[in-house]
Amino acid sequence: MDKKKEIQTEKPIKKEGGFNKRNIAVFTFFLCLSFGIWYLNALGKDLEADIRYPVRYTNIPKDWNLIDTNSQKVDLSLSGPGYSILQMKTFRKYAPLIIDFSKVSYKHIEDTKSADYYIVTSNLVPNINSQLKSGCKLTSLKPDTIFLSVR
Repeated sequence: MDKKKEIQTEKPIKKEGGFNKRNIAVFTFFLCLSFGIWYLNALGKDLEADIRYPVRYTNIPKDWNLIDTNSQKVDLSLSGPGYSILQMKTFRKYAPLIIDFSKVSYKHIEDTKSADYYIVTSNLVPNINSQLKSGCKLTSLKPDTIFLSVR
């Protein structure tokens, strides 16, 4: 019976109220862990994003000297897995899109006396889709027309 009295007479252990350093560290760890899991889950879904992409022209006619530098980049609207879009946005050292003048239909602007041409970019979508090395699909392309000034 003496043991029973000792057990009953022990004082309960007091817990400290509020946050201590250990509680804050555990909370922060699980907060970061839940954010990481949420982010990975979000990347697994299909997303849409706009990426500015460089352009390089090949097989330019010999008598042309391109003057216009505004047409050196295009804005691609892509849809695809979040992993692929993240990869394209973070690793910006991608090869430029190649516009081959021997395969593209370009037209002369008839109202001007200068040698100005244009390319309708909607015709380039299949070619650009084949050049993209990720699992993304091109949904739209801006500008809708590329103007080229030639000397």
